[in-house]
Amino acid sequence: MLRTLGRQIWKYRAYYLMLLPGIIYYAVYKYLPIYGIVIAFKDYDMLAGIANSPWADPWYKHFQAFYESPYFSQLLVNTVLISLYKLVFGMFPPIALAVLLNECRVDWFKRWVQTLSYMPHFLSWVIIYGILIVLLSQDSGIVNQLIAEFGGNPIPFLTSTEWFRSVLVGSEIWQNLGWGAIIYLAAMAGIDPTLYEAARVDGASRLRMIWHITLPGIRNVIVLLLILRLGQMMDAGFDQIYILYNIHVYPVADILDTWVFRTGLEQWNFSLAAAVGLFKSVIGLLLVLGSNSLAKKWGEGIW
Repeated sequence: MLRTLGRQIWKYRAYYLMLLPGIIYYAVYKYLPIYGIVIAFKDYDMLAGIANSPWADPWYKHFQAFYESPYFSQLLVNTVLISLYKLVFGMFPPIALAVLLNECRVDWFKRWVQTLSYMPHFLSWVIIYGILIVLLSQDSGIVNQLIAEFGGNPIPFLTSTEWFRSVLVGSEIWQNLGWGAIIYLAAMAGIDPTLYEAARVDGASRLRMIWHITLPGIRNVIVLLLILRLGQMMDAGFDQIYILYNIHVYPVADILDTWVFRTGLEQWNFSLAAAVGLFKSVIGLLLVLGSNSLAKKWGEGIW
């Protein structure tokens, strides 16, 4: 058996050689760091190292500290709500854009729209924050200047607890709209064109073909991305929120990751940070398993 396996590896050695960098990457950056999970159950001391740091007493000490924090419920609600808003409102715009581009017959216009829509994906949140300041600043923002021109009062979009989550969700959708549409366009390219030809022969309109051919044809991709997004439900977007938020919007914008950064990492409480990270990972795993089991009932599970 080992000899047969060795022959197979030697036969396809070129493919395994190309696969090797990816295997090394995941081994070094994804699997080896799993050992650091034990920090969550220890009173970690940087000088002593992971192995020599004393075990926490009781073992759930840092999880208890996180649970008993006065901000626990607020952090959990903010994280889930922001992630849910991004999931619900950010799921359909890329699909709609992909459908529109797929139906567009003017090639130059289609290319321009694709380029302009996916360019924001390559902008950092620092640059996007600068753009939002120019647009939404209460004193000099273009949007508030237009509101003032029409007799309205300026709105503190970036410092108001009523508007800040809308800014987060809107900027997230704008940044990832075009990039998400590329994935769905690629899925649409794999749909059998004879299905459209048969539909045209039967007199189906474009809307009918979209509803009965295009959308069912990319259903598996939609379910796949939905499951992956559900697995990231506890990650509301640290980079975005950390750059955009301020003390005025803490009640609606402070999430698990930003609290861990302030309370755990800035105060060198790495055990607390690891405990919260493990808590998030377990919840994410349960969400992925649950959503995949539910999707299997519709015949669209990942595995």
